[in-house]
Amino acid sequence: MNYRLPKTERLHAEKVIKELFNEGSSFFLYPFKVIFLRKTDLSGQANQVLFSVSKKKIRRANGRNFIKRRLKEAYRLNKHILPPDGIILGVIFVGKPDMSFAEIQPKVIQALSKLNQELLQNPISS
Repeated sequence: MNYRLPKTERLHAEKVIKELFNEGSSFFLYPFKVIFLRKTDLSGQANQVLFSVSKKKIRRANGRNFIKRRLKEAYRLNKHILPPDGIILGVIFVGKPDMSFAEIQPKVIQALSKLNQELLQNPISS
C-alpha cells in the first residue's frame, strides 16, 4: 500500500480549485466541511486533495500550518478508503485550534467513509 502524498495527489491548479468550489457537492461533518467533485476525464487517475484552515478561526500562520500538517498526515494514512477514480477533494477545517492528532484522525476516517458512501450512491455526476 502506498502511503505517500506526492505533488500529483495535492490539488494546486487554480482553475481546478475554482471548478471544485463552483460545481462541487459538499457535506459538513465536524470539524470539516468536505467539498468533492468527480470528473469523468480524470477517471483512473489518483485523487487530488486540498487542505484549508480558516484564518478567521486560527489567526496565526504557524497554528494553521500545524493543523494542515495533522490533516495531511491523517489523510495520507487513510486515503485507501477512497477509490482511485480521479476525485477532486477539498477539506476545510472549521474546528478548534487545539485539536490533537488523536482527535483529528478518527474524524478524517469518518469523513472519508461518508464521502465513499456518497460516491457509491451517486456514481458519476459530470
